[in-house]
Formats: sequence, structure tokens, C-alpha cells
Amino acid sequence: MALPVTQERPDALPEASVTPAAPGRAARALTKVRSGLPRTGLAVLAGLLLALSFPPFDLWPLSLVGVAALSLLTQGRTARQAAWTGFAFGLPFFLLLLSWLRVVGWDATVGLSVIEALFLAALGSGLALTSRLPGRPLWAACLWVTQEWARDRLPLGGFPWGRLAFANTATPFTPLAAIGGAPLVTFAVALAGALLAWAALRLRGPRRAPRAAVLAASGAVAAMLAGYLVPVPTAPADTVKVALIQGNVPNPGMDFLGRPMMVLNNHAAATEKLAADIKAGKVEKPDIVIWPENSSDLDPFSDPLAYRRIDEAVKAVGVPTLVGTLVDGPDEQHVQNEGIVWDPKTGPGASYTKQHPVPFGEYVPFRDQLSKVITRLQRVARDFYPGDHNGVMQLGPARIGDVICFEVAYDEIVRDTVDKGARVLVVQTNNATYAKTGQPEQQLAMSRLRAVEHGRAVLIAATSGISAVIAPDGSVVQRTEELTAAELSAVVPLRDGTTVADRVGAVPEWTLAVAGLLACGAAVLIGRRRATRPLSSESS
Repeated sequence: MALPVTQERPDALPEASVTPAAPGRAARALTKVRSGLPRTGLAVLAGLLLALSFPPFDLWPLSLVGVAALSLLTQGRTARQAAWTGFAFGLPFFLLLLSWLRVVGWDATVGLSVIEALFLAALGSGLALTSRLPGRPLWAACLWVTQEWARDRLPLGGFPWGRLAFANTATPFTPLAAIGGAPLVTFAVALAGALLAWAALRLRGPRRAPRAAVLAASGAVAAMLAGYLVPVPTAPADTVKVALIQGNVPNPGMDFLGRPMMVLNNHAAATEKLAADIKAGKVEKPDIVIWPENSSDLDPFSDPLAYRRIDEAVKAVGVPTLVGTLVDGPDEQHVQNEGIVWDPKTGPGASYTKQHPVPFGEYVPFRDQLSKVITRLQRVARDFYPGDHNGVMQLGPARIGDVICFEVAYDEIVRDTVDKGARVLVVQTNNATYAKTGQPEQQLAMSRLRAVEHGRAVLIAATSGISAVIAPDGSVVQRTEELTAAELSAVVPLRDGTTVADRVGAVPEWTLAVAGLLACGAAVLIGRRRATRPLSSESS
């Protein structure tokens, strides 16, 4: 009797060999997110701590903590993992640092912060790659300079806010600016922070090395104290008596100008009051007077009333005056942001036009396309036309180097004025839009660093504050409060000598930035060799 034959499906497997289904892609992604939350949270906290090291908070030691934390959080990670960590670090950092942009709109704050945080994401990847190299604190410090080098130039001319050097404008690191400018200060801060991170690594795990940790910590202290060995030249070749006029504005914010002529009348009236005090013997007559950016809200060359008002005030005080005003550009679509030397006898003379207008604030890139989507951009009615030369001008007995507002953040613009013979630096600025937001304090800090970097006194004239007189060693001799009408009078040094930073120019920045890139390239090559080595040994 034949037994029936049972046919099994070809895909059938014994019950014992059946394995549970692998978790889905979504579940795996969720698991990864959950496992990375603690590290992401620490990165966010570290970014906020770094922001607190900048004005108006001025907790500068936190800049070391921020650098050390990012080094530790990217240690041994893949480039992709570290990029996310860098972004999680950078976004809250810039959101807090640039919170003054909320006056324009929180969307502007978030948008710019996201763009800038992408550079910190790239930095995170670089830190992870070079963390496997010998001498990694050195490469980490170089990469911080590389990141800032890129941010200072890209996109649309760059945005240098948030450089480590700008959190250390009155710290032991500051004198290093006289040797290598802001990039060397950033390098020293980053090196000290990275050495502290390396010291922490040597104190944990089964392969602890207390001696190495002490050596690394000592190196961090040495990097910080090295600035005390740098002489900051301050001896004057001559002096000049200067008066800074802060006329104030009708209202802070986007509509600070008020009605036409109001801002101009404020500055003219303050200058005439100074003239009356001089005549009454209450104050000494200055050699020069400086008005801020946009102190005239009307073009004196096309508006006879504005011309007459400026001329009356300058003749009343009787000395050459630097006037900040907007003048018509080469066509109807453009306007120029200028500082004009106005003589009490001959009227307007030499002028400087701002070379680096602010994207979306003073001109609108891709105007035709973006204005349809972001209607607020239509408030920038005309684009600012950039100047084509530096701000070195003769103002009475002083050969000044004029820079306007945000230009003080750009190394090459300030350096060029000193290279071309400026004996004192002038920063004409209008921060009325951002009054009481912390932005004026951040710009003041940048000016303090420029004083040390170039060994020059820096004179800040602001419409609504902060106006200030800064000595060549970076100390603030006088300053005004915000949203007040004020006048500062001081005798400031005129210097002809140059610092080492002036003579070497951008060489330290390029050297350190390229070194960071080369370290990343070396790390990639070494990683590939290690990955292919087992395959080579098997084939042999």
C-alpha cells in the first residue's frame, strides 16, 4: 500500500529556525534618535554657554568651556554624527548671540542662525576626523580658525559675528591680537579649550594618564597667559582733541528716523550746544568733531535744507566735522552710505563710502525673486551702492581711518585703513534699530579688539549709543549710555607705528586655516588606509 506523498512549500522552514522580523526602518531611526538625545542635549547646553561668553553677558571663561565641550562631544564620533553635534551646538549659540535680530523678525534670527550653524556642523565633522590624529588639540584650534575664515567670507561676503576673538576683547588672550590679529586670538582660545578637553580625557577610562592630563592643563594655562608677554604699543607720535556727537533718535527700532530732518536736527543742535559751551569757556575747543553714521537722514547734495542745517552747525563749532549721511547713488535704484569731511569754510570735501553693505539690511540679494515671497524686504527701498576705496581721509590735523558700522567686524577693511596711513580709527555707526538688545555692546567689543590689533585709538560715534573713546591698549576711556543725547570730549593719541599684526596681515589666518584643512585631509587618508589594511592582509 503506497503512502501518500506530502509536498512542502519551497519557502517553508522548520519552526525552530524561524527568526523574529528585523525592526522597521522607522523603529531603528527612533532608537538612534533616543540614544543620541543626551549628547544632543549637552551640545545645546554647550552652545548656550558659549553665547554667554559674548557681550552683553561677558562671561569670557565660558568660551573655553564651550570649545572644550564640543571637542569632547565629537571625540571618536563619525563625521556624520559629529556634524549633527556641531549643528546642535551652533544653532542655540547663534540664536542667543543674534537675538538682537528679533527687532527685524524672529524669522530673520532663525534663518541666519541656521546658515551660520551649518559652519559649526562642518567644524564638528572636522573635529571628529582629527580627534584620531596625534596632537589633536592643535588641529582642533586650527579648525576653529578655518571655520571662522569661511564664515567671514561666505555667503554674500560673510558674517563674522561670533568669532571666539570677539568674546575675548578684554581678557588675557587679547594682547595676542597685536601679533596675529583676531585669528590668533581665536586660535589661542580654541587651543586652550581643546587642551582642557584632552586633559579631561586623560583622567577617565582604564588608561588614565594623570601626568599627561596635568601637562595638557598646563599648556592651556600657558596659552592663556602668553598674551601677557606681548607688548601693546601705545606711545603717541602726536595727539588730537576730538568731540563725538551722539544726537539720539526719536524712537529706537525699525522706524528710528521719525519725521525727516529729526535726526539731523538732533545732531546739529548738539553741535551748536557744544559751540555755545566753547564760547562760554565751559569746555575747550576741539580740533575735530565726529558725527555718527546716518546723522543726516537726508542727502545734503539734493536737499538744500539739509545742506544748510549741516553747514550752520559746522560753522558754529568752527572745526572740521565728519558727517555721516546717505547720498544718492549712481542711479535711481541705489544710495550710498557715506562719511563726509565738512569744513567750516569750504564745506563738504573728501568722503568715504561704505564698502561692505549688509545683505537684506542695506541691500536685497535676488531682489526680484525674494521680494515677492518676503514682502518685508520691500522696506529696503533702494540698495546701498558699495564704495571702492578705504576710509583714510584728512580731518583737520588728524589722518583718520573711517569704517562704518558692521565693517569693524571685517579684518581686511580695518587693516587696509592702517596700511594706508590712518593714525586713528573712527567707527561711525547707527545702532538705533538694535538699541537695548545687546548688539551695541557686541560692536563695542569688536572695536576694543581693533584698538589692540592695530595699536590705534578707536573713536566710536553712534546716533543713539554706544559712543566711546578707546585707547590703543583696548581700554574704554569714555562711553555713553544708550538712547541719550550726549557729547564726549577727549585728547587721543595719533600713532604712526605699526604692530606685528599690521605687518603680517592675513598670513596667520591663512596658515592656520589651511593647516586645519590639511589635518582633515590627512585624517581621511589615514582612515582609508586603516579600512583597507585587513582586506590586503586577507588577499595575501
